[in-house]
Amino acid sequence: MIVGIPKEIKNNESRVGMTPAGVFELVKNNHKVYVQSDAGEGSGFFNQDYQQAGAIILDTIGQVYAMSEMIVKVKEPIEEEYDLIQKGQILFTYFHFASSEALTKAMIRQKAICIAYETVEDEEGTLPLLTPMSEVAGRMAIQQGAKYLEKPVKGRGVLLGGVPGVAPGKVLVLGAGVVGIQAAKMAAGLGAHVTILDINMKRLRYVNDVMPPHVVTEFSNEFNIRRLIKTHDLIIGGVLLKGAKAPNLITRDMLKEMRPGTVIVDVAVDQGGCVETTKPTTHEDPIYIIDDVVHYSVANMPGAVPYTSTMALTNVTLPYALKLANLGWEAACAKDTSLNKGLNIVEGKVVYQEIIEAFGWEEVVA
Repeated sequence: MIVGIPKEIKNNESRVGMTPAGVFELVKNNHKVYVQSDAGEGSGFFNQDYQQAGAIILDTIGQVYAMSEMIVKVKEPIEEEYDLIQKGQILFTYFHFASSEALTKAMIRQKAICIAYETVEDEEGTLPLLTPMSEVAGRMAIQQGAKYLEKPVKGRGVLLGGVPGVAPGKVLVLGAGVVGIQAAKMAAGLGAHVTILDINMKRLRYVNDVMPPHVVTEFSNEFNIRRLIKTHDLIIGGVLLKGAKAPNLITRDMLKEMRPGTVIVDVAVDQGGCVETTKPTTHEDPIYIIDDVVHYSVANMPGAVPYTSTMALTNVTLPYALKLANLGWEAACAKDTSLNKGLNIVEGKVVYQEIIEAFGWEEVVA
């Protein structure tokens, strides 16, 4: 198979779809790999690294799309890429279709094979291709939240870990999934007081078992959320519904109950956000303020640490990319039920029910 690795063109996205080590494995399996010039530079991988691994370097993104049967990316295609996508071409990347009707309609129109990292699901019900980026984003959420709690950027002026004689900051984590666990771990490591909410008692019991005593659990409901937001300095949104739009756990009216300078980091922004006032931002312009509450909702948080993120992503995507290249998408998805769940759109037809439900469609809308 001919595999293409284009340069990411989304704002401040420095990750790349595959490391030179990943390219080496594809070439070893007799596949041809085209890499756009300087595609890996932001992650610390250079053209010569890919050439030594056996890749052929192409000058433009148009050439990569035109000459490849499968495109391996990090982020969903943006508008400039839509017309480059060919009928029947495999796109293997993060899509998060439920948060963008325009993207969904564009991929239906292009009649591509869209296999979404975020809906590949293993036998245990976990999302192996989403997990490493969720781990990065969960940890980064605390780094960024701690920074934006500082007064010069309109935060409350609170040091998360406190100091002797001064109580530590309080962190409220919505969701005890991968993002929530990693955020709680980082916040606890800084010495903050952490409250983590979820509706899954099994997850809350797990948190209680593995976290230190200054991480406490509570059941997630509107009453508890309204009570806790009044006293917490940093709120992390880490809610995920597989392939579907995130629920709004914090509504606009709740902002007035928070103290001025409270910081919200909504990691669920890719799926529409779990805060009603969330809108996607970029690393270039990461925050905005509504009702004196600082919102940080960068849609590609792991893109700020591209070396770590690209390495972590290729570790988990490569085995699936190899299956797709070795067998073709139909045989690979028929043979691997996990990969089959990654199929979102196939040649103009939406095959993932949650996408149809997200837009209230009764059938595919072209």
